[in-house]
Amino acid sequence: MTPSRREFVCAGLAAAAAVTAPNCQAAKRKFTIAFIPGSIGIKAGQGRSIELASKYGFESVEPFGPQLLEEGSARYVDALHASSLQWAAARLTVSLRSDDATFADGLKKLPMEAKALREAGVTRVGTAISSYSDDLNYLDNFNLHTRRLREVGAVLGDQGLRLGLEYLGTKRLWTARRHAFVHSMAECRQLIAEVGRSNIGVIIDSWHWWTARETVDDILQLTNSDIVSSDLNDAPAGIERDEQYDNQRELPATTGMIDAADFLGALLNIGYDGPIRAEPFNQVLNDMNDEQASEVTAAAMRKAFALVG
Repeated sequence: MTPSRREFVCAGLAAAAAVTAPNCQAAKRKFTIAFIPGSIGIKAGQGRSIELASKYGFESVEPFGPQLLEEGSARYVDALHASSLQWAAARLTVSLRSDDATFADGLKKLPMEAKALREAGVTRVGTAISSYSDDLNYLDNFNLHTRRLREVGAVLGDQGLRLGLEYLGTKRLWTARRHAFVHSMAECRQLIAEVGRSNIGVIIDSWHWWTARETVDDILQLTNSDIVSSDLNDAPAGIERDEQYDNQRELPATTGMIDAADFLGALLNIGYDGPIRAEPFNQVLNDMNDEQASEVTAAAMRKAFALVG
């Protein structure tokens, strides 16, 4: 590793260890450290992802629906079980914000992919809700997402799959275009309620929770069944939260700008049992090779998780 990379690793782990743990948790942790290669700048297929996740102590790994459909899942499921790993959440391959023809094409392909995910033992799928639009006002966008999510939710539900929706709270995102859209937990839950499908829940990211100025109490209003997946990140120091750039983050518990102990402690308290990934969009991390990036990310996640026991 170059000096800058060593400094990055050492500083991050030292900062993580310095964060004070909450003293109220007695419950056993059920959520897992998830390996999502694209979130840390790694390009890897299913086999390589399982290999890296196992080598560096991750506990769950992203399933790739298109690859499982094309190649079959048996050997990947065997490798997953041999490594004592679980599946994290797959990415929804249907674009909710596209034109009608593109959405219809994606929806047409979804049943076979959903079947492949179910046969592999996957139970969770996730996608982000864009927090702005150049063309649709809030109400029209809300109605469009409601209709499309009902269709997507029905297909996934037929295969026993849950769908998580990630709201994007970064102010620089939802103020960047003509019309703002869903950018808070409350708005996301309103959309889910309107869709009315029991297999749709939220994805909660500490970054967006923090930039949306939400609190531990907001998380404690949720139940385990409300949350499909979760992300854990920290923010660059010295920048006010409304001025943060969404694509410039830090690994968990490295700067202390976002209180990882409070965030994870709240998830622990409600019994959340799903995957948690790091999604730092960090250039230093992206410049590392696959092995280094995996090792550094796993170490940061373990340090953060240690804050709640």
